[in-house]
Parts: sequence; structure tokens; C-alpha cells
Amino acid sequence: MPFGHDMVHSLATVVELVNTSPATGGEEGLPGLAELQAFVESREVSGIGKLTAHDLSQVRAVRESFHRVFTAPDQPTAVRTLNSMLSSTRITPRLTEHDGHPLHVHYFAADASLAEHLAADCGVALAVLLVEGESERLRTCSAPDCDRVFVDESRNRSRVYCDSRTCGNRMHVAAYRARRRA
Repeated sequence: MPFGHDMVHSLATVVELVNTSPATGGEEGLPGLAELQAFVESREVSGIGKLTAHDLSQVRAVRESFHRVFTAPDQPTAVRTLNSMLSSTRITPRLTEHDGHPLHVHYFAADASLAEHLAADCGVALAVLLVEGESERLRTCSAPDCDRVFVDESRNRSRVYCDSRTCGNRMHVAAYRARRRA
């Protein structure tokens, strides 16, 4: 997938955001403002002021909408879900350079809340993926005890685990041991 820095960054951000949801099989990854602030800092989300409890609840709602895009049974459902989310944002494309990153596009309005910022930037990245006919790259981990999401960036679209070092390795070891027992 030959995408620019901003697209790759937005896709990684949406994956990390969705994987904080209890719906992906783990605990709540954003239980409070400290965790939300850590997420903002780790993903280098720019232009965000002091976070509030309202920001936390809005980000959780956006996160669940993104989760529905990843787990949609078909592309039309994913498109409807994404369109619904994007229609509630003020998308204002503008070119920017900041924090040592090359020229790229931001899609959120200058005074956008964190949730609107994420919905716009990450939503547009997912929209581009869908428009390019790459919806099958939006995946859920194939490990039986993992529901984390990921974007398959492999050339031949063959990735099946959210992380090859954890789920992939665990599943390969289990298969090896099953073969050895047989």
C-alpha cells in the first residue's frame, strides 16, 4: 500500500484507538483522562488543548463507530457507518507541516475537538481505503481468543494476526505442538 505519511499515521491511529475498546476482547483501554492524554501523546495528535470528561466520552463513541467499520459484514455497511460518522464532522482540508513531519493534509477544522479531529482524519483515511477497493485490508485477528483489529499492509493481503510476535507466534507454536502430538 503506497500511502503517504499522513495516511499511514491515520490508519495506525485508528487501529490503536479501536484496540483500546473492550469490544476487541480486552479491558477498557481508555478508562480515564490520563490514558486518553497518553494516547494523544503517543499518536502525536496535534492541536489538542486540555482534555475533559466530555472529550473522553466523545472519543469512546467515535472509537465504537470505527470498530463497526472494521467489523462490518460487507462494504456497503462499512460505507454507511463511515458516512454517518463523517457527516457529523466539520471536514476542512488544509496542508500543514509540523513536528518534523513533511507536508501533509489535515482534514479536521482548526477548532475541532479531539473526537472530531480523530473522526475526520482517521475517517478520511478509511474512506480512501474503501474508495481504492481495499476494504478487505480492514481485518480482525484470526486468533481464536483475540478480536483486535488491524490494517493488512502486506503486499499480497495475507496477514491474519494482529501481531506476529504475540498472536501469530502463539498460533504457530500451538500448530507445531499439535503436529508433534499427531
